Amino acid sequence: QSRRWLHTELEKLGVTIENVFLGQVDSYGQLTVDLFDDKLQVPSPQEKPLLLSTMKKCQADLELFALGTEAEKAKHMYSQNSQKLQEAIDKVSPLLRS
Repeated sequence: QSRRWLHTELEKLGVTIENVFLGQVDSYGQLTVDLFDDKLQVPSPQEKPLLLSTMKKCQADLELFALGTEAEKAKHMYSQNSQKLQEAIDKVSPLLRS
């Protein structure tokens, strides 16, 4: 990661580098920081939970499309892709809940 990336990530968190006591980047590129001043609040990362939520919404939409169509080919396609997306959700959920 570069200094520019670090400053951008800190800006997203609403803190300056001078306030950071310790910063860590996990294997997924997620930055977490511990600040000198415990009174300062750092928002928890929302990207992963938001991605999981979006995947669940898409899966539900596919189920609705399958229920809402009379065309058998379309119904099968929507159902099949809904199942595939559910399998993907099951696999990535532990990674995206944090």
